[in-house]
Parts: sequence; C-alpha cells; structure tokens
Amino acid sequence: MVYIAGKTVAEWKREHPLLDFIQSSQEVLWLNPRWLPAAQVLPSLSVSRAEVVDAEQRLLRFAPYIQRAFPETIVDGGLIESPLRAICEMQEGMQREFDTDIVGPMLLKLDSELKISGSIKARGGIYEVLKIAERLAFAADMLEAHTDYSVLANPSFRKHFSQYRIVVGSTGNLGLSIGIMGAKLGFQVSVHMSTEAKQWKKDKLRSLGVEVVEHSSDYTQAVQAGRREAQASDNIFFVDDDHSRDLFLGYAVAASRLQGQLERLQVSIGPHHPLVVYLPCGVGGGPGGIAFGLKLLYGDSVHIYFVEPTHSPSMLLGLMTGQHDAVSVQDFGLDNHTAADGLAVGRPSRFVGRVMDHLIDGIYTVSDERLYQLLSLLQDSEQIAVEPSAAAGLFGPVVLHRSGKPDFGDSRFRQLQSVLHSSTHLVWATGGSMVPRDVMRDDYNRGQMLRN
Repeated sequence: MVYIAGKTVAEWKREHPLLDFIQSSQEVLWLNPRWLPAAQVLPSLSVSRAEVVDAEQRLLRFAPYIQRAFPETIVDGGLIESPLRAICEMQEGMQREFDTDIVGPMLLKLDSELKISGSIKARGGIYEVLKIAERLAFAADMLEAHTDYSVLANPSFRKHFSQYRIVVGSTGNLGLSIGIMGAKLGFQVSVHMSTEAKQWKKDKLRSLGVEVVEHSSDYTQAVQAGRREAQASDNIFFVDDDHSRDLFLGYAVAASRLQGQLERLQVSIGPHHPLVVYLPCGVGGGPGGIAFGLKLLYGDSVHIYFVEPTHSPSMLLGLMTGQHDAVSVQDFGLDNHTAADGLAVGRPSRFVGRVMDHLIDGIYTVSDERLYQLLSLLQDSEQIAVEPSAAAGLFGPVVLHRSGKPDFGDSRFRQLQSVLHSSTHLVWATGGSMVPRDVMRDDYNRGQMLRN
C-alpha cells in the first residue's frame, strides 16, 4: 500500500473528490474552503507591510545604478516596471472563441515586457541580487544608504563582488534574472536547471558567462543541487526559490505600483467593484508575493486566483491537502511535463503556501493546448506576444463566468458572482519579450492550428 503524507490515494480522493479530475489531467477550478477575511489573516503572517515598504525603498535607492547599468530603464527612472493595458479586442475574441460572456473590463499587466530580463522574475530575482550586493558593499565600507548607488557600476565594486558566487535552481526565468543582474554586478553565477528547460534560456545565460548546470530530473532536483553547491563556501549565496523572503518581498512591491496605474486609468476598487486577479503559478513566490501585496492594499476587495498547468498543479495539491511541500504532483501520478516551463514545478513552496492558505480564493488549471490557443489569440487581437506560461491567466475570466451557477461554490465565490458585472479582471502576463522570434513563431503557429 502506497501512502502519501499518511493517507492512501483512495483516502485522499474520498476527502477531495476533485482529485479524480486532477489525476486525469482535466481542467478544474478549486475554491479555497479555508479562505478568511484579510483583516483576520494579515496580522498573523510571518511577513509584514513594513518589510514590503523596506523593499520598495531599497529599489528606489538602487534606481540610479539601474539607470547607469541598463540605459533602457532611464525612461522609467531606473525602476523596473511594466505597462498596464486594457485588452478589449482580446476580451471580444475570447467571448467568440469560448462562447462565453465576459462582463467587466479585462486588463493585462505586461510583466512580459519588464526591462532587463523580460519576465515577472525581474521583480524578485533582481531584488534579491541587489540586496546581496548592498549587504556586501555595506560590510566592506564601500557604500552607505544615503550615497548615490550609481557608484556600484564602478570597476572597484565589480572586482569586490567577483569574489562571491550566487547560486540558484530555476525552471528558466528566475535563472535569467539572477544571471543577468549577477553578471552585470560582477558576481560569479551558477544556475541549476532541468535539461527540459528552454534551450534558448540556457544559451542566453552562457553567453553572459553564467555557469549553467543541467540536471536530467525536474526543477525540484535542480534546486536541491543548487542548495548543496551553496553549502560548500561562505562566499556563495543561494537564492532559494522555495523559501526566500527577499524574492517574495521583491514581488510584493508590484502591488503599490499597480495601485498607481489603476488610479491613472480611473479604475476604482471596492467591495462592489472588486479586482479579480489571475496569476500563473510555479513554485509560488511570484504570485504569492504579488497577492500578498495586493491584499495589504485592497483587503477583501481583491480576489486572487492562481493558475497552473494540468500536468503540474503543485500549489493546488499542496493547498487542497494542507500538506504544502510534503506532497508532489508525481505522488498523485502526474508527470510534471508542460510547455509552460516556468510553471513546471512538482512541489510547491511551503513558505508561500502557508502565507496564502487563508488568503487565496482559488486555483484553476489549464492544458498546454489551451495555452497555445490563448497566446495565438492574444497576438492576433492585441499584437502582444507572450510565452505559453504567461498566457495561463487569460483563461481565468472564462472559468469564473462558466462557473457562475447559483448553487456552485462557497459564500465568498457566490458573493463575487453577484458583483461580477462591476468587477475588473486583471490578468498577469509573466514573460515573453526575451523569447527568440523563431520560438515565438512556432508557438503562435501551434496555437493557430489548435484554433482552426
């Protein structure tokens, strides 16, 4: 008899009938039965509003350096931020394509166009590298908080940082962010990746002088290998995607910046005008950090839905069972193979799972075929190109509208359905601008074939 966290599969299925559909890789919607009001949850969490403010201030201090090191950020004053766009044509196209009415405007947060590394990982990954650099520069009496951080681009700093190595395990985009920023500052960098990660991402890292270590197993094993490497020396810093507070806080800063963008678009958020946010989820740090930041700002007026591939629903299984990283998708017979490489995670972050346990509204899953269809439709309707994983959030409004039956879901979900007509749908596009043109063209063509 095989046991998973103390129970057989049959016992887990009796407790959670949705597992039958998850195990057969069907698209599902799970609503969180442990959801609680934000005012009740936030004070008890291990992360705080003060830490998010501290992260935001640190990024402001680094803005002069970012401008000097990456001139493309000058237009944004050295802040690494993405546009927010209404996608009316996409909304109309989805209504036709999926024969579903979508009420309330759809907005797209284009982290796919973030400067420097072209994905959501530019938020957390770059922030953690910058914090490491600041700490080392402070310790060496080379920098003070009130000085102009543009001096970090000077050769003396690069020479100092070259004594240190930064190590990370990554499905791809986090490795790109760590590698690009780490190499720019002068650090040695090692990125541990699965052999199944996108080849162009490995090639890009190696072109920057980053060491890429490939593993025949999946993301989880790559992280473990990176962790072992970092234990070999005090001069090695391990960016732990599973447990890092700094990654999480770097992502959380996105919320206050989004708030300003929504205000400029005159989008009001409140109990009768909720913000419904759809966030692609891998190990959980990116969507978890952003969700936490949004909850700090909007409380229960923001509804959070994560989305995962049907073959890699690790956060869904971790939250549904309450076991977090004690269970994996492989435990339940899923193979963790998906075209959404940034979401190909077999075991979720326990840290993020515990933070989101009572805050997240739900999780839905999408098939790879659906991802290709959506990215193709987005390119046709809005001339926006994203990678497969970044298209995952687009299906969220369809899922919610299709599930709008009076007898479906808990009271929180039924309350949302009653005000869905006055809601704003916010889809987070997590990556794409660095994808080579030939790869993007192949993805688009595959989507076209699936739609025809």
